[in-house]
Amino acid sequence: MRVPGWLDDTRMSYDTVAAGYADMLRDALAGEPFQRGILALFAELVRAQGGGPVADVGCGPGRITDHLHRAGLDTFGVDLSPAMIEVARRDHPGLRFEVGSMTDLDLPDGSLAGLLAWFSTIHVPDDELPAVLAGFFRVLRPGGALLLGFHAGTGSTLKTEGYGGRPMHVHVHRRTPAEVAGRLGAAGFTVEAEMVHRPAPGVEGGFVFAHR
Repeated sequence: MRVPGWLDDTRMSYDTVAAGYADMLRDALAGEPFQRGILALFAELVRAQGGGPVADVGCGPGRITDHLHRAGLDTFGVDLSPAMIEVARRDHPGLRFEVGSMTDLDLPDGSLAGLLAWFSTIHVPDDELPAVLAGFFRVLRPGGALLLGFHAGTGSTLKTEGYGGRPMHVHVHRRTPAEVAGRLGAAGFTVEAEMVHRPAPGVEGGFVFAHR
């Protein structure tokens, strides 16, 4: 699916909802034992490779960046939305956050021990995803850990409202873990695990672990 202007739409939409998004999800992990376990496994995989810098790409207000930092990782966040980065810096002043796009990561080759994209590739159209995954591969060092979290399923929907009722205009692309694993393999990654979490009827989250 091609979505012209998706980057601008995503940036503007999350600028609009940044404050409400942060307020609604600030303590969400406290009630998500499966997600905490998945993040703990990612942290263990990074440490098993000797540790090092970990990028939370599409970090939003920084709640996952902070969670991984508290788990002992050297984390920093990157997000397309300047308003999200402003909230992240306000809420987590001891951590590093930068405005940037996963389509063009401003990071040296092989500089990361780990990369997390936690429900942030969901707005990347199918035709843009190979380039994004190639960028993830480039910035990870050999053996570096990758974790993708995403809405599992098939098809795309247009989200026009969110987080406090504010207007949005973003497409949400659902993909099966098998599809994501296949795309990661095509990008050069070694896929280690595929998971589906069903936190509520009709709701599925997909998670794929891989390494360079």
